Amino acid sequence: MTHEQDLTGRWALILGSSSGFGRATSLELASRGMNIFGVHLDLKSTLPVARQVVTDIEAMGRQAIFFNTNAADSGKRNKVLDQIQEKLAADGGYQHIHVMMHSLAFGTLLPFIADTPDEAISEAQMDMTLNVMAHSMVYWVQDLTRRGLFTQGSRVFSMTSSGSHRVFKSYGAVSAAKAALESHTRQLALELGPAGVMVNCIVAGVTDTLALRKIPGYVAIIEMVTCFNPFGRMT
Repeated sequence: MTHEQDLTGRWALILGSSSGFGRATSLELASRGMNIFGVHLDLKSTLPVARQVVTDIEAMGRQAIFFNTNAADSGKRNKVLDQIQEKLAADGGYQHIHVMMHSLAFGTLLPFIADTPDEAISEAQMDMTLNVMAHSMVYWVQDLTRRGLFTQGSRVFSMTSSGSHRVFKSYGAVSAAKAALESHTRQLALELGPAGVMVNCIVAGVTDTLALRKIPGYVAIIEMVTCFNPFGRMT
């Protein structure tokens, strides 16, 4: 007996779909029968990686529609949602987003206090980090709800980390973003619960992604967690 839902033909929206957790989730959901809308931001040098994700999804017989754009920009967000609505209407199948995942990892890794202003995080960098890695989830969920793109049973997931409540060198802004993301999750869960939409944050543990490798001292973090894990692995 299984309690797993039949996901065949349903749609997922993955923010940060070309790498890390977003990429892995896109491929896993496609393997379970879901079609994928993906939003990512890649330059020319990394665009082939995103295209490969699309190719891999299509090889499973699923649809993959990816948008290379800034997910934290309100105007671009609405353009993506316009196209999503048009696609769902044209398909004539499932008309809702069954799974949304927020996996945007783009922030400033600078200390709060430094000898010179250039060496410390600026107001603009702080605002950008919080907007991309936390507040943008709220804005996507707001717009999806207003457009009627969620339905009873829809799920919203985001990626937090132990950094939301621990201290790491130069991780202050990202730590604040993760703490805010968890707070946003609780509030959205409260407000969307009556509509049957579930909202949750995932703490996956330390994982060797491109985002991890941008953190100063990431090698020491890997060594620490593998030392504590009885199986000698990170997660």
